[in-house]
Amino acid sequence: MKYRKLGSSDLLVSEIALGSWLTYGVGVDRERATACVRRAFELGINFIDTANVYGRGAAESFLGEALAGRPRDSYILATKVFFPMSDTDMGLSRAQILKQIDASLKRLCVDYVDLYQCHRYDPNTPLEETMRALSDVVHQGKARYIGFSEWSPQQITNAFALSGVERFVSSQPQYSLLWRGPEEKVIPQCREMGVSQIVWSPLAQGVLTGKYLPGSPPPVGSRASSDIMGHFIQGSMQSEFLEAVQMLQPLAKKANCTLAQFSLAWVLREPNVAAAIVGASRPEQLEENVGASGLSIDPALFAKAEAIIAEAKA
Repeated sequence: MKYRKLGSSDLLVSEIALGSWLTYGVGVDRERATACVRRAFELGINFIDTANVYGRGAAESFLGEALAGRPRDSYILATKVFFPMSDTDMGLSRAQILKQIDASLKRLCVDYVDLYQCHRYDPNTPLEETMRALSDVVHQGKARYIGFSEWSPQQITNAFALSGVERFVSSQPQYSLLWRGPEEKVIPQCREMGVSQIVWSPLAQGVLTGKYLPGSPPPVGSRASSDIMGHFIQGSMQSEFLEAVQMLQPLAKKANCTLAQFSLAWVLREPNVAAAIVGASRPEQLEENVGASGLSIDPALFAKAEAIIAEAKA
């Protein structure tokens, strides 16, 4: 496993991070989920990402149990705040941030998180109120650093323009061969500001592993076949995308790796990406994904893959 510095922080995070969206505490049974966390550490993963809204606290509660007994300095823990936790608890107001960080810490059974992230931007709360509340969370020792997810370039600029507040060190965008939105503005901007990307859905929720075949039902036990986990994957299951992904298989073979490893290595080719967050319902998925860390692949193969996907989207 290779490790990268997270923005301007002093955190060294594993290039492959373990996420918990739709999986732990929700879509994957406890025994398998625990096995995945255990295997992640054995493989050198030190970065665990979650959010209060995942299962309305269920993912954090599961991780609190799964991480119990491990030295606190042996892993880097990130969670998020914004989405509704009840009919009245939502957003990035000062009251919500201070309430939700305490609730997250309680569920996670820790005194602090390494990274506390705004899960989205809150247009209903003044930005300065949000940033000062996040700064207080850091000053109180409840989080070491702060980050954001899916903020616009202007929102990022406005946050850095404020004086006397903590600076973001991470951005969590969706980014993959199928979704390259952050490349145009967010990644260059963050590079200048000392902010790293920690990417969600780098495998397009499994589509870029090649396991979903055009015209065929999803494999039994896969995310797309799950009533709980399958809803969010539908946008990537269009036949033209699935056909294009199958055309990537020979490129991965030429690179002497699996398609999942090829797709993760493509994300990690970007120096501003500190980590690619993967979900896993089985330990062997992590074993394959970790093989992408440190891979050296001919850029010409990546260029061919980009062209194939671009044509499918045309």
